[in-house]
Amino acid sequence: MALSQLLEPDRRFMQSALHQAQMALEKGEVPVGAVVVRDRHIIGRGHNLVESLQDPTAHAEMIAITAACQTLESKFLTGCTLYVTLEPCPMCAGAMVNARIDRLCFGAFDSKAGSASSLYSITHDQRLNHQIDVVSGVEAQQSETLLRDFFKQRRKMPTALTDKSLISA
Repeated sequence: MALSQLLEPDRRFMQSALHQAQMALEKGEVPVGAVVVRDRHIIGRGHNLVESLQDPTAHAEMIAITAACQTLESKFLTGCTLYVTLEPCPMCAGAMVNARIDRLCFGAFDSKAGSASSLYSITHDQRLNHQIDVVSGVEAQQSETLLRDFFKQRRKMPTALTDKSLISA
């Protein structure tokens, strides 16, 4: 079996995560999306809502994990894969370890906060009680393009329009 055939399910579910990222973009959020999959079914979805909720923990992964736990009525997500468009940060990687997620597939690498390989390896840390199998670079170009275009547009905006604390003042 060819590598492309092996990755086809991962690419399909990453498209669902990219759809979530697009939803975040439409709300003016950093375009990151995530889905949790078990037995080839999506059981949790999420996209960044940090700005909308004014909550620094409202990352796509956290929202998708919470939704998946509610679906399964369990704090553990054994047998699940989390697909996310950007390599998880330390908070999200820690949540995945605590939720006992078996597998992580991510798109773009994050050199500033990536905690699955770029900066830290929380998902592989043998000192922790759970390790996660990681597949990186799935639909990376689409993920990178979304993020790059978002930040390119953001840099063009005056600070007063991008800082909500100035708008509400």
